[in-house]
Amino acid sequence: MFLTPDEAELFFKLHRSLMFYVNERLGVVPNIGSADEFSALPPEIRLEVRNAFHDETDLIESFVDANPCDLSDEELDIVLSWHHQVAGKFFIFRQLKRYTVFLSTEDTPIAYGVLALTEPFEDLIGLHLPVMTDTVLMPFQGKIVYDGLLSSYNISFGGGIRRSLNENYRTAKEQFGIVTSLPAQARPMTEKKATKKKRTSSQKVQPVLETVVSLTDEFCRERLNEEYADMCRRLAEKLARKRPSPLLRGKPATWACGIVRTIGWINYLDDRSFSPHMKLTEIDKAFGVAESTGQGKSKTIRTMLKIRPFDPTWTLPSRMDDNPMAWMLEVNGFLMDVRHAPREVQKIAFEKGLIPYIPAERSDNEAD
Repeated sequence: MFLTPDEAELFFKLHRSLMFYVNERLGVVPNIGSADEFSALPPEIRLEVRNAFHDETDLIESFVDANPCDLSDEELDIVLSWHHQVAGKFFIFRQLKRYTVFLSTEDTPIAYGVLALTEPFEDLIGLHLPVMTDTVLMPFQGKIVYDGLLSSYNISFGGGIRRSLNENYRTAKEQFGIVTSLPAQARPMTEKKATKKKRTSSQKVQPVLETVVSLTDEFCRERLNEEYADMCRRLAEKLARKRPSPLLRGKPATWACGIVRTIGWINYLDDRSFSPHMKLTEIDKAFGVAESTGQGKSKTIRTMLKIRPFDPTWTLPSRMDDNPMAWMLEVNGFLMDVRHAPREVQKIAFEKGLIPYIPAERSDNEAD
C-alpha cells in the first residue's frame, strides 16, 4: 500500500522544501539554489543532509516561522508534525494488505504500519522478509510514511532470529497494537473482562514462578554455578510469560527439573570435557523426579519454545565462543561464520543483538 499520487506530490513538496532549508542553514552541501535542485541530488548526498538534520530538529520551528516557501497553514501543520518522526534501524517484517510492518529494534519493540511513497516496498527491498533497514518514519495526514531514503542491509536471518522477531512482534501488538500514526501511544484495554483475565493469570503464575526460581537457584548455586542459575531463571521467566503459562500445570519441582535439564542439555552439561559437569539423571534425583518425568518435561520445554542444540539464546555466555550457531549468519545468500565477515557486517550484527561481541575489535585488543 502506498500514497495516492496527490498525497505523494504533497509529501515530496513539503519534505524537499524543509530539507533545502535545513541544508541552507547547516551548509552541508554548497551551491544548491532551490528545493527542486536539492531533490535532484544523489540519495547519498541527501542522506548527509538528513543525518545532519537529526541533531538539529529545532529547525522545523524555524522553517515554519520563516515559511520561506509560502506554504499554507495546513501544509505548515504537516511539517510541524514531523517533530514526531522516528529515526533508526528497523526490521521490515511483514507485508499486510493496508501497510508494511516495520519492527523497531529498541528494547521495547514497536510495530509500525508504514505506507510506501510511490513504489511498493517489495520493489525497493524484494519479497524476502525480514530485511534490516535504516530510515526515518514520519507522520503524514494521519498515516506513517518513510522519508524516501531507505538503506537496507543484505543480511538474511536464521530460524532463531526469526523466532525472536516473531516474539517481539507479538509483544509489540499486545502493548501498542500496530501503530499507524505518530506519536505512538500505548494500546488501551477496552474490554474490562480481558483486563481482569490478564491480571488474574499474571497474579496466579507469579508465586509459582518464584517457587520454581528458588528451586533452580538453590540447585545451580550448590551444584553448578551462578551462570547456570541466571540462565535457568531466564528460561523460567520465559515460561511464565506465555499465555496461558504452562507453569500453572504441574508441580514446581518438576518444572525446575525440566528447566535445569534443558539448559544443561543445550550446554552439554553431561560432557566430561566441560566444567561444571554432571549427568542429567543426577538432576532428576536432586529434585526427587523420576528420570522419565525429567526427560519428558525437558522435551516439553524444548518443543514449546522451539529450542534446538547449540541454541544461541540459551547458551551460557562462557560457552558462546565455542558455539558455532552463535556466529552463523546468511550474508549475500551464503551462510557464513560472521567472525570472518568484514568489520562493518560484524558491527551491524552486534548492534542488532545477533552476535555477543564484535570479533574484529576483540582481535585488535588481543593484538595490542
